[in-house]
Amino acid sequence: MAGPLGLLQRWCLKGRIPLQLREGTRRNLFSQGLQRPLAMSSTVLLQPQRTYRAALCMELTKPLVVQDVPSTSLQPHQVRIRVRCCGVNFADILACQGLYQDKPSLPFTPGMEFAGDVMETGMGVTNVKEGDRVIGVTSTNALAEEYVADSKLLWAIPQKIPYEDAAALPVSYGTAILALEHRAQTQPGETVLVTAAAGATGLAVVDVATHVLKAKVIAAAGSDKKCHLALQKGAFQSVNYSETSLREEVKKLTANKGVDVVIDTIGGDIFKEALHSLAWEGRIVVVGFAGGTIPSIPANLLLLKNISALGVYWGRYRDEDFSVFSSTLSSAVLHCQEGRIKPHVGAVFKLEEVNEAFAHVTQRKSTGKVVISIT
Repeated sequence: MAGPLGLLQRWCLKGRIPLQLREGTRRNLFSQGLQRPLAMSSTVLLQPQRTYRAALCMELTKPLVVQDVPSTSLQPHQVRIRVRCCGVNFADILACQGLYQDKPSLPFTPGMEFAGDVMETGMGVTNVKEGDRVIGVTSTNALAEEYVADSKLLWAIPQKIPYEDAAALPVSYGTAILALEHRAQTQPGETVLVTAAAGATGLAVVDVATHVLKAKVIAAAGSDKKCHLALQKGAFQSVNYSETSLREEVKKLTANKGVDVVIDTIGGDIFKEALHSLAWEGRIVVVGFAGGTIPSIPANLLLLKNISALGVYWGRYRDEDFSVFSSTLSSAVLHCQEGRIKPHVGAVFKLEEVNEAFAHVTQRKSTGKVVISIT
């Protein structure tokens, strides 16, 4: 086959451009009369766009779809990451149901935390380089093979920390450190009550409170198995609140004194029981409402015991007080590197199993952090 048309057809058949681009490209080239040499045209116009796999929420409340999406170019301050592992958070699931406070436009890729390798850096990036191992945080888009990050939202991870552990650090341990240290000002020897103590954030709170702050932890969870896990993680006592009154058990365990700090992620009636369990000048920190009910606070209890009720929305610190936000992540990495804390990864799923991973969380089968491994 001779002539430019024959050359173009042979070039296409060798797979250098996708099938769906061939006909449109041919018409475009020849409608212009091939004003430029064919070699230049094939280089400039026929270069296929690189893609990567991502989990997409196409419609709220529907299963996610894993498909190829096009790579994007980098801005000077951005970094392209080859994602190795991505942590699953309850907020990801809420976002895909349209129930989270931040509502991304459809379609979108969930995923708030990740660990991976630097593939490429923008011209203005100086804090990381190609090949570096990093963790990062975002609002969305991390549940994919590739993620383009703002360079200031990346933290280096040592070689000794596995990708799965690294991906479990940002949200859970960032929240735990912020809640315990920055908000509650927890002191060594104080007693800390943790609800949903076998969950990702709950176990992180148990870990940090016990092994970093040297506090005494009472772990509250919904089954004996989950209570046992929290005890293994360092709690000195536990309460199964599905079988007994949390308030009454805490009274017994503290000789009627109560606890100094409560970290609550459940809300509803458990929050109220925990509030009644506080000692004089106790502090209760609201982290979330995994139970589905946002409780009201009886202000007379705050008055009578001089109690402080505090809130923690860790991600908001990224915009409002970045130095505090960054320090929680830096501390988490340092504590992990030095062996003081150890994330509990309860289950690992592949990217294609993202819907099963979400179900594992919503059906309350998970303990610790659920991680998506992206190879």
